[in-house]
Amino acid sequence: MALANPTLAAIRYGYGLRPGQKPATDADALLAQLKAGAAQKPRFPREGIVGRKEAATRIVSLRAAEAKAAKEGKPNEAIRQQTQKEAQQIYRQDAMARLSQAVQSPYGFYERLACFWVDHFSVSALKSLPMRMLVPLYEAQAIRPNMTGPFRQLLQASILNPAMLIYLDQDQSVGPDSPAGRRNGRGLNENLGRELLELHTLGAGSGYTQDDVRNAALVLTGLSVDNRSLEVVFRPRFAQEGPLAVLGHSYDDDEGSGQDHLLLLDDLAANPKTAQHICRKLAAHFITDDPPQDIVSAMTGAWQESNGNLTEVYRAMLTHPRAWSDPGQKVKQPFDFIVSGLRALDLPDESFTTVLQDMDDEDNKVGPVGKAMQMAGVGVSQEEARRRAGRTNALTLGALQRMGQPIWQPSSPAGFPDTANAWLSASQLSERIAWARMVARIFGQKREPMDFLDVALAEAASPQTRKIISQAPNRIHGLTMVMASPEFNRR
Repeated sequence: MALANPTLAAIRYGYGLRPGQKPATDADALLAQLKAGAAQKPRFPREGIVGRKEAATRIVSLRAAEAKAAKEGKPNEAIRQQTQKEAQQIYRQDAMARLSQAVQSPYGFYERLACFWVDHFSVSALKSLPMRMLVPLYEAQAIRPNMTGPFRQLLQASILNPAMLIYLDQDQSVGPDSPAGRRNGRGLNENLGRELLELHTLGAGSGYTQDDVRNAALVLTGLSVDNRSLEVVFRPRFAQEGPLAVLGHSYDDDEGSGQDHLLLLDDLAANPKTAQHICRKLAAHFITDDPPQDIVSAMTGAWQESNGNLTEVYRAMLTHPRAWSDPGQKVKQPFDFIVSGLRALDLPDESFTTVLQDMDDEDNKVGPVGKAMQMAGVGVSQEEARRRAGRTNALTLGALQRMGQPIWQPSSPAGFPDTANAWLSASQLSERIAWARMVARIFGQKREPMDFLDVALAEAASPQTRKIISQAPNRIHGLTMVMASPEFNRR
C-alpha cells in the first residue's frame, strides 16, 4: 500500500501521528528537524547538565565517605539507603522525562536518531549507582549535540565519556608493562577495545583480528574516571608504552602526550568499513531489517564525500527512492510502540507532569501531588495514591520493563535488538494488547474507534483493519484493536 509522504514520514521516521502536529512532507522537512531539535533543551537531566554533575558528585562522595567509615568499623546504613534511593529517584524522573519528550516533541526524526545513537553507543544505568545519574547526562551531553556533525566527533564524545568508560570497565584497565602494571600486577581489560571495533566502528566480521582488539585496548590504557569528580582523566602511569599496531596503523606516543587514543579513534572513524557498518545499520533501523545495497551504497558514498558528515548521510538515505516506498517493513520496538500510542491518544503534557510528581516517592508510592491532596482534605487515601502510582508505572516504565526495553538499560553493549524476530513473539504481543487495553480504558472512554483509527494511522490502515474496527462491540475494544493492529505495530 502506498502512503502519502506525511503519513510515511511520521510513522517510519518519527514516533507516529499526533493530533495538532503537522508531519514532515519530504526529506528537507525531516532534515530541518535536526537543527530545531538540537536547539531545544532536553527535558533530562531534570536539573540540567551542571546541576546533574553536582548532584552526582555529591552522592558519590557521600557513598565514598560511608565506605571509608564502614572499613574503619563505623558503617552508616542510613547513608547507603538514602543515596541509593536518591539515585534511583533521579533515574526514574529522567526516564519519564525522556519518554515525555518523545511523546510531546514535534521533531520525531531528531528523537528517533537520538534513540538510535544511544543504542549504538550503549551504556546501562544498571552498571552501578553513579550510572543511574550519568547515563541521562551521557545522552544529553555526548550524543544529542554531536549526532548531526562529523562521525569522528560523535565517536570521540561517546567513547571518551565517564559513562562509557565505567560501563565497559576501562577504569579498571592497566597496561601490563606500565609502571602501575609492573608494581601491582593489575591487568588489561579488553572490553572497550573489543566493543570499539566490533560495535562502534568497523562491525563484526570486518576483518580485524584478536591482536587488533588487544592492541586497541592497550592504546586506550591510561584513560580512566576520577571517582570523586566523575570526569575522564588520563593517568600516564597506567598507560602501556608503544609502539602498538592496530589495523596496520602504529601508535607509539613518541612525545609522551597520551594522545594516541585520539589518533586511534580518528583512524577508525575514517575507515571505509566503519562507513559501511554505520550506514547499513541506519538503513536497517529506519527502512527494513535487510536494507538493499543500493541505498547503503548511496549513504556510504555521501559519507566519503563529506568526510563522515552525518547530516549528509541522513540526506542520502532520505532522498533515495526506497526511503519512501514499501511501508510497514519494520516492527516497532516497545519504546516506539508506547510512545506512538500515547501520541495518537494526544496525551497532554500536564499528564506527564503529574506522572513525574507521583513517582517522586518510590518507597510508599505516594508523591507530592497525592500528599498535597490528602493534606487539603480532598479525600485521596494513601491506598488510592498507591493505586494511581501503580497504574502510572504500569503504563510507562513498568510497561517498558515487561516488554523488554527499559529506558537506558540494554542487556548488553550491543544494545536492544532491532529486528522483527526479536519483537514478534506471543508474549510480546500479549503485553502490547494488555497495554493497549489499559491505556484505552484510562484515556479513551470518549473516543470513537473509527475516529481514533484515522488519527493514529490515516491511510496506513488497511481495509481489513477498518472493517474489524468498525465492528468493535464497544469503544474500549475498538481502541485496543487499533493499537493491536499489524499496521500500528509496524513502521
